[in-house]
Amino acid sequence: MADNKNLRSPQDASRIAMSEDYEVEYWTDKFGVSRDRLQAAVDAVGNGAAAVEKHLKG
Repeated sequence: MADNKNLRSPQDASRIAMSEDYEVEYWTDKFGVSRDRLQAAVDAVGNGAAAVEKHLKG
């Protein structure tokens, strides 16, 4: 099933889809970071939300 882009939160909250603007907006708001910082974290640890959160807090 395709993501409903009218929803504010992602369909799969365990992964961060940097190619989807609505998901990037959700995750940058959730973690309180810029898009660039979120992208750097995804590049460093992959797109798993738990790993990105741990990386950003560590």
